[in-house]
Amino acid sequence: MDPTRLKAKENSNPIPPYKFTPSFSFTSHNQLRHHFSLSSPLSMSQRNEERMKNRSSRKISATWIPIFCIPAFLLGMLITSSRMWVAPESNGQLISTRRQEQELQIVSEDCATKKKPGQEKDVMDEIYKTHESIQLARSLDKQMASIQMELAAARSSQEMGTSSSAGGNSQLSKDSPTRKKAFIVIGINTAFSSRKRRDSVRETWMPQGEKLLQLEREKGIVIRFMIGHSATSNSILDRAIDSEDAQHNDFLRLEHVEGYHELSAKTKIFFTTAVAKWDADFYVKVDDDVHVNLGMLATTLARHRSKPRVYIGCMKSGPVLAQKNVKYHEPEYWKFGEEGNKYFRHATGQIYALSRDLATYISINQPILHKYANEDVSLGSWFIGLEVDHIDDRNMCCGTPPDCEWKAQAGNVCIASFDWSCSGICKSVEKIKHVHEKCGEGDAAVWSSLF
Repeated sequence: MDPTRLKAKENSNPIPPYKFTPSFSFTSHNQLRHHFSLSSPLSMSQRNEERMKNRSSRKISATWIPIFCIPAFLLGMLITSSRMWVAPESNGQLISTRRQEQELQIVSEDCATKKKPGQEKDVMDEIYKTHESIQLARSLDKQMASIQMELAAARSSQEMGTSSSAGGNSQLSKDSPTRKKAFIVIGINTAFSSRKRRDSVRETWMPQGEKLLQLEREKGIVIRFMIGHSATSNSILDRAIDSEDAQHNDFLRLEHVEGYHELSAKTKIFFTTAVAKWDADFYVKVDDDVHVNLGMLATTLARHRSKPRVYIGCMKSGPVLAQKNVKYHEPEYWKFGEEGNKYFRHATGQIYALSRDLATYISINQPILHKYANEDVSLGSWFIGLEVDHIDDRNMCCGTPPDCEWKAQAGNVCIASFDWSCSGICKSVEKIKHVHEKCGEGDAAVWSSLF
């Protein structure tokens, strides 16, 4: 700074004397004089100049602070953002790299496993051979089961023949021990007092005389009225059945004492006797107050011929009736759990069909099969625990006209028709002809059916 300007400034603004508290003491006048001599105007001007320089230097450094801070801040943001984006880029690169590696691995595996046309043909041949082996194994298994059933049936037939021979006159002892082949064996359950019902069946859906034998020879369908004998040997009831059988030759006599409460036992004996006499694909039980279309029955059963252990009918699960003095009372109701429970699924007793292996099972085990009060319940109980195919076919339980009539007009001819309220056709002797006219398939249907 200019000394003249500084001097003028000093004159205009005199510098006040220094006020300070010394931290030391002067020992002599000379020392004090020397100290104040340092505070001369010249020295003071120099000192002020130094102060101004220091202040100016400080102002310059403070001015540069924002200039340095802004670039530093931007540089820090750049570094931070670069760190934030490095990881995703690296992850994306890593994922893409792994994906490329996987694609290369798949391609390499495809290339490694790619077969020549000859090798592909060998693989297909192996698959075909394996499939053939599985089919052959299944066929052999079915044949073995069939052979076992036939052996058991033959053993049962031999035992029945021996006991019948010991007992005297018998239908089984008269017939040949060799079982006849058949497609369906139909047993019509009847009683001593049901002569008019039997005649009404013969006049409607059941062939008679030579046509009955022709149906057995050409179609393999055997139809018999099944009945036992009375409690009294050679009674008038038995002689009446013998006379009727001599006229129509359409009875299957059972070693069974007739009685309404013995239907479960009669059912077991029917299947045992039928299996012993005929080697059939199916065995059918039907009541004598039910209308049947034989062509539809045969066609339906033919669709299930290849299936093992088939149980076909109108499946139901009615209540277990514990109250006494009611129809279908179940004395052993306590076996079915709490009061109000229902039976297991079983076919209604008016008509049902069993495949050969199930009928043979009954034949073999009939001495130990439990009999419940109701025959249809007993039959269903015998199959509990077995691998049985329960087929619910509602065409086997159509109602009487107009129900079956409407279905026939629509092209859905029923297999069997009856009235649920009567457990058969109500007043069947008078009404079954009307049912046959309205719901029958026609006499030629069974002969033209392919099965």
